[in-house]
Amino acid sequence: MAIVAGDIDFFLSGGAANSDPNAAIGGAISTTEVTTATLHNLFDVVSGSEASSGDVEFRCIYVKNSHGSITLENTVVWISSNTPSGDSTIDIGLGSSAIDATEQTVAGEGFAPSAVTFSAPSTLGTGLSIGSLAAGSTKAIWIRRTINVSAGVYDADTATLNVGGDTSA
Repeated sequence: MAIVAGDIDFFLSGGAANSDPNAAIGGAISTTEVTTATLHNLFDVVSGSEASSGDVEFRCIYVKNSHGSITLENTVVWISSNTPSGDSTIDIGLGSSAIDATEQTVAGEGFAPSAVTFSAPSTLGTGLSIGSLAAGSTKAIWIRRTINVSAGVYDADTATLNVGGDTSA
């Protein structure tokens, strides 16, 4: 038996009852599962003033190995598809908390988390190394969305995060 894509889930941060992506700025894992394929599932729609002046916002989600018994070893997270818009980018960073621990909370969506390094790895080989995620374990991932100054209108901005790793035979 192997771990399949359906065994890897993403959840908001912000506490068990949080269902608002705008409040996913760290803290305990939520019970609300999210799909990271569409940025509007995690970030608000860019306003005219944000597009004009530029904007940087942060969200914290948790990746969870939802398999019932298998550990995902050498777990890696990467951005398999960054935004198609030339005026926005997505970067990710591993949370500063340990696996299965509660991540730091920032003061608001415009505040960067401390001790988190952001990058845009685009392949399994260049992805961010989480380590081993036992069955049921979680790890915090920070996502940074950058909107360039004088950004144009783009209605269908998306990005896709992937998680991969190995399992023992």
